[in-house]
Amino acid sequence: MRKNFGAKPFLYPQPVLIIATYGEDGTPDAMNAAWGGIADTKQIALYLSASHKTVKNILARKAFTVSMADAAHVVEADYVGIVSGNNVPDKLARAGLHTTKSEFVDAPLIDELPMALECKLVRFDEESELLIGEIVNVCAEESILNDEGKIDPSKLCPISFDPVNYAYLKLGEKVGNAFKDGARLK
Repeated sequence: MRKNFGAKPFLYPQPVLIIATYGEDGTPDAMNAAWGGIADTKQIALYLSASHKTVKNILARKAFTVSMADAAHVVEADYVGIVSGNNVPDKLARAGLHTTKSEFVDAPLIDELPMALECKLVRFDEESELLIGEIVNVCAEESILNDEGKIDPSKLCPISFDPVNYAYLKLGEKVGNAFKDGARLK
């Protein structure tokens, strides 16, 4: 028997995305967001309130990076989600995180998070709070690459947000092969 919960944003997995920008004075800023994902082959969609300092920075600079939070940085990822850049302008420094300027966009890369999408703002709809970014580059530390030079999720150890239990979950093991296993049913 199933239990009904009503209309809730319960979807698994919800990636923990750390969105980084520069403020007006060049200070790096970041926020934690779970409501986002790939919208097209070169676009990311994020639902973000215009009241966030990060959104104000994106609208001003027209650029941002999106890092996957990982199991090694749960505390830091949660901190940048519960503290507002409007109130704590140096929250990245307080979290012990360091940044390097992206080569591709006017936004910082968070050194401790080994994978990031480097994005340009396409549009932001204040009414729906939908922000669309164009992915201009994906970068990853060599330490999370496999022998073929591809990103290895088991080395990245990305986390997801559990909206039911308010928890972070480490993504698990490989259970199948995309675009291959289903062919057995043809």
